[in-house]
Formats: sequence, C-alpha cells, structure tokens
Amino acid sequence: MKIPRIAYAAYGFALVVIVLDQITKAWVLSGMHMLDVNGAMLDRELWGYRSVEVLGDIFRITFVANYGVSFGLFGDGSARWFLSIFAVVISIALGWWALRADRRLLITAIGLVMGGAIGNLIDRVRFGFVVDFLDFSGTNLFPWVFNIADSAITIGVALLLLDSLLSERAAKVGLAAEKS
Repeated sequence: MKIPRIAYAAYGFALVVIVLDQITKAWVLSGMHMLDVNGAMLDRELWGYRSVEVLGDIFRITFVANYGVSFGLFGDGSARWFLSIFAVVISIALGWWALRADRRLLITAIGLVMGGAIGNLIDRVRFGFVVDFLDFSGTNLFPWVFNIADSAITIGVALLLLDSLLSERAAKVGLAAEKS
C-alpha cells in the first residue's frame, strides 16, 4: 500500500509533538531532581507537587504525577493499562485515518492528537503515570496542570471540530451552487 504524501505530514506532526513532549518532560524531571543519576525515577515518596515560579502566580512549572486522565478521573492509577491500550487503539485509528484524509487542517489535527496520545502513552508505560508540569492555576482561570501532549490533543480536537464545520459549510455551499 502506498502512503499518500499528505499522510506523512500527519506522522511528522505526531513525531514533533512526541519529541517536544518527551524532551520537556525529561527536562522537568531532571530539573526538579526527580531522577537519579541513571535516569530512573526516585522513590515514590518523593513524588508529588514540586513547583518553581516562572511568572509569579501566572505561570509555574509544577511537577505532578498524574495517574488518571483529565480532571482527576481514574486518579488512583487503576486504569493505567486500559488507558495505555486505549491510546494505542486511538493512535492506530488516527494513523489509518491519515491515510485517507485529504485536507491540510484535518491532517494537522490528526497529527497533533496522535502525537499527544503517544506522548502520554510513553509516560504511562514507562512510569505508570503521566508527567504534567505546565501550571497556570494562579490565574484562577485554569486550575489543572498539564503538558505538551495534553496541549497537542486539545488543539488537535479543536482543529478537528473546526475542520468538520468548515467542510460541512463547504459541502452546503457546493450543494447550493449545484441547485442554482
């Protein structure tokens, strides 16, 4: 099977997200002294909330070991392998969808969501939790701590919705033009 050139863009976006996500997480873990000299995670008792102010109360780098998903769901870590398998299935489905997609916005969205899912999957398999560290909670607008992968997923889903609206509108305009 020949892979369409546009699909490579989705895979490229995914790869960029994965690399940026993992580099920033490694930077946070090493900068917060959460790793030992061999790169292994330190004792679980040391994990928790470690924070460094970057822009006062507006933005902090705060290490959070997230055992669940958004908004603290499954926060006890019980869904680790379910969430890991789910991320694999979603990534495979998105990779397949990229082979059939023909719009740039859709390809970008697919790549961002796929990269984010894989970035967090790597953490779940490697550590048993996702490394979160971007903290804008001091603004009182967004109380959650998140990471690059989470951001890519959020932006990707927003782009999927936008692409859906735009392609639906284009289809309606096309139908109207045919009727006249």
